[in-house]
Amino acid sequence: MQIKLAKVTAPTQRSHTEIIFVEKGVERFVKNENSTTLEIPAGKVEKLTPRTLRTLIRNVVLTAKKHKLLKVTISFDYKVFPKCHAYNETWFWSTIAENLLLADYEYLTYKSKKSSPTLTEVVLKGADGKFAKEGISHGQIVGTYTNISRDLANTPGGDMTPAILAEKTKGIFKGTKAVVTILDEKKMSKLNMGGVLGVGKGSKHKPKFIIIEYRGGKKSEKPVVFVGKGVTFDTGGLQIKPGMSMYEMHMDMSGGASVICSIGAIAKLALKKNVIGLIPAVENGVGEDALHPGDVLTMMSGATVDVLHTDAEGRLILADALHYAQKYEPKLIVDIATLTGASLVAIGQHANVIMTKDRNLEDRFRELGEESGDYTFPLPLWDEYKQYLKGVHADISNIPSSDSKYGGTITAGMFLAHFTKKMKWVHIDMAPRMTSVGSDKLAKGATGEPTRLLVQIAEMY
Repeated sequence: MQIKLAKVTAPTQRSHTEIIFVEKGVERFVKNENSTTLEIPAGKVEKLTPRTLRTLIRNVVLTAKKHKLLKVTISFDYKVFPKCHAYNETWFWSTIAENLLLADYEYLTYKSKKSSPTLTEVVLKGADGKFAKEGISHGQIVGTYTNISRDLANTPGGDMTPAILAEKTKGIFKGTKAVVTILDEKKMSKLNMGGVLGVGKGSKHKPKFIIIEYRGGKKSEKPVVFVGKGVTFDTGGLQIKPGMSMYEMHMDMSGGASVICSIGAIAKLALKKNVIGLIPAVENGVGEDALHPGDVLTMMSGATVDVLHTDAEGRLILADALHYAQKYEPKLIVDIATLTGASLVAIGQHANVIMTKDRNLEDRFRELGEESGDYTFPLPLWDEYKQYLKGVHADISNIPSSDSKYGGTITAGMFLAHFTKKMKWVHIDMAPRMTSVGSDKLAKGATGEPTRLLVQIAEMY
């Protein structure tokens, strides 16, 4: 899809259908002497919020595709959206561009018959000013890389092994300032990454540790470090997932995909920031060498872990990555993972869970979630939850060793907190947003979240 700019006074091209927002009524075409307009009900424009603006933009795309429209023109004026003025005009146009691209996305790689090309061009009238140009350029980059994240996550597990993910990462950063380094088993063994190696040993596809270093800021500036879970397929290990619970587990690397693609966008935007990405990539398999329930792992930090459940593998690989992150002396660490099914039980499917012991960070991430469209909601990391992770034979257990069966998302966060002491750190459990729901008005499959949020974090920190 091409997004073009035009002055408010520019005539609508004959090849285009003009989209008109009406307060009431039904969706309908109106034939004029020289053009055709499509009326779309939008309610009172002055009441549209940032949330409902995103939905409106996505609805325009879906409506256009439904009618097989190739080219459309839409008029916008930032001034008539007062409830969006909490953010500036650049944000307004960036949000429009992002959501045009997100709604247009379909994963068609394996379709024998590709859908016919629809909506090849969108002209935005009223978008000829400086803020509009900057915003649309920004939004196109962020939207494009969010869709690349969706491509990575949607790829079936058989075609997305740790080695393939590593090679895809190299390709994404080819020609940019970012440096990609891949650690193999031998190098991870020297670093004593017991968590990554332990989880990965049950699969014939050996683990990789992906490092992305983008240095756009001053040499003296401490970086932000993003850590993404990269489980390219999760069987659950020897404690195998039941029935359809294994379906869609090729998307268990969605956190890693969002880290890769957010830094891809950051590099493309040429942000004057230093950002590091760490993605431990493994396949949690059920081979003869697979991790056993009851095994004890020694992590990179030196801490020992009782493996009470092999399907609590994401936290094991993240623990090594979080410890590795300390070498960069970061000003902030953010980990992103499809970590727990319990998070969906806690908050449903409309927000990412965030957890941190820093209330200022918690509040700021909630604000950035609203601004970016990757919404977040907090759960506690109180010391009262520490008791449930006391090890039986080791320092700590990877699931509660007591008879507690509640608060699974919180105890998973508490496990990670054990490896982030004295660091500014936020954990994002993105399992609720791994796949789209109907009200998102997005194609089925991966959402690409929280790529947009991570870009915004890098811009703000």
